[in-house]
Amino acid sequence: MVDSALIGKIEKARRYAEERDRFHFISFAVTVRGENNTHHVRYHEGNWTCDCEFFQHRGTCAHTMALERILEGML
Repeated sequence: MVDSALIGKIEKARRYAEERDRFHFISFAVTVRGENNTHHVRYHEGNWTCDCEFFQHRGTCAHTMALERILEGML
């Protein structure tokens, strides 16, 4: 049986998830399984890094751009 306090928290979580402007990402790390290798992507205070060779030369890559699309409007 689910208690009423938990039901209230579930409802609050659902509301928060719909109100995306409540969230501000400061830092996180993600692994991205590419076509050839798995890459480690980090976001910290508005800046992306990726361990792939393309990012090292260009400062952006398919991995960071994919995450920007996924998180559009949240960063």
